[in-house]
Amino acid sequence: RGLGDVYKRQEPNSAVTKQESRRNFLRGSATVAGAAGVLAASGVSQLFASTAKPHKAKRKLPLKLAGYAVDRVEALIDGRVQVDGCDAQFEIAAIGDMNTDVFSGPQSREVTEIGLHPFMLAYANEGFRDYSLLPVFPLRMFRHRSIFIRTDRGIEKPEQLRGKKIATPGFSSTSLTWLRGILQHEHGVSPKDIQWVVSSKDSSAETSGKVSKQESMVPDGLTVASGPEGKDESDLLESGDVDALFHAAEPRAYVQGHPDVARLFRDYRKTERAYFAKTGIFPIMHAVAIRNNVVEANPWLPRAVFEAYADAKKMMYAALTKMGWASISLPWVGQEIEETRELMGENFWPYGIEPNRKALEALFLYSHEQGLAKKKLKIEELFHPSTSGLIDG
Repeated sequence: RGLGDVYKRQEPNSAVTKQESRRNFLRGSATVAGAAGVLAASGVSQLFASTAKPHKAKRKLPLKLAGYAVDRVEALIDGRVQVDGCDAQFEIAAIGDMNTDVFSGPQSREVTEIGLHPFMLAYANEGFRDYSLLPVFPLRMFRHRSIFIRTDRGIEKPEQLRGKKIATPGFSSTSLTWLRGILQHEHGVSPKDIQWVVSSKDSSAETSGKVSKQESMVPDGLTVASGPEGKDESDLLESGDVDALFHAAEPRAYVQGHPDVARLFRDYRKTERAYFAKTGIFPIMHAVAIRNNVVEANPWLPRAVFEAYADAKKMMYAALTKMGWASISLPWVGQEIEETRELMGENFWPYGIEPNRKALEALFLYSHEQGLAKKKLKIEELFHPSTSGLIDG
């Protein structure tokens, strides 16, 4: 059975059924309240007279959403979760293409996954105000795993990256900004201590899509060179043109088992768990953005979208708990789920501003420190004000 079948067969006391009960209760409460108002104003006879008339359904708002096809939004993609008041269609897309559509394209979706740092740069440096963020974070990832090294350069710990040549595909993406910030704040290695080489190609472009200009910004005051024409980031590492590579994706050289290429943190799971235990930060890569002109006409929409994403994520939690051991092809996935909850809590992928304030403020600080954002941003500037108090779970 697929995950859809698992969700449909929830037990009566499951998290999904409870969520539906909550919604039914709220709808029922609203109906009772409305009826009470009619009784008070018109009397019982008028109430029954009005309810005997055919009900004309309110037209739903057409809504296009876009994002990655991940388990946290699967129920939105296949329609098991609906955005209240909307006729929603979910389009699967790559992050580079979603960024381009928002910043320089036709803005074809009312709601879309977006690179968090590119959005920050567009807001801070270009006066971009067409969309606002919702505190929904479909993609987040610890980044210690994303440092790859040449094993013949004597690099065994982060501090030994000082003075080395490090390749990157692009420069100002969310993942790279996190990596530089972690390197500086946790290991004392400033971006100024590195010789940066920006590759002319990105071997992961087929899956990540086009690179927006917000991901290619290079600040002043750093040593940054352009890589040889036609060589991607993996070529630079394989050939020995650079000593290390920062990249969100696993480079071809690592995937193919190049004898001189390895991760800096071999047991990155242990390192990343220690980082979370120390800082409480689960790095955020992507957020969800909503087009402001649609919100102006439909002020109820940000909350409805937030709740739909939260409901879809709760269905993911329920599936992990009930059938994760069967639906995920890893032999010890059950233990992984248990250990993740022990370290990070039951709601280990939280939505809402407050549970994520520390991570958001860290990225805002890193961006400004690294000379990327022209000003240090505040959370309240970027997120739609109607979502400031929303928390899922």
